[in-house]
Amino acid sequence: MAPPKADSKPKPDAKAQAVKAAKAVKSGPTFKRKAKKIRTKVTFHRPRTLKKERNPKYPRISAPPRNKLDHYQILKFPLTTESAMKKIEDNNTLVFIVDIRADKKKIKAAVKKMYDIQAKKVNTLIRA
Repeated sequence: MAPPKADSKPKPDAKAQAVKAAKAVKSGPTFKRKAKKIRTKVTFHRPRTLKKERNPKYPRISAPPRNKLDHYQILKFPLTTESAMKKIEDNNTLVFIVDIRADKKKIKAAVKKMYDIQAKKVNTLIRA
């Protein structure tokens, strides 16, 4: 076995060490002690913290939602009762059974697309 090596760095002499220590003491502490804040109000208000913007790794919804209420779904079928036929003959009025979720604008657009006619107005009646 090889003999242990002597320290490669020579030890600094005592005077140099003392001068270095005195210089460090004169310059003051390396950290400042934070003064304690006193509370002047009895109610505690939680401080506003940083809210980071969401950055998802993957979308939570796999596919975009499809329109379940298309023109074919809105107009279910024309009503063919005797009173509905009388309306068609006398008043030039079409009667349809439509989806409960459709509003007047959607009904008007559906009639225009399906039958190529411009509806003057739409009357609705919700029946049980």
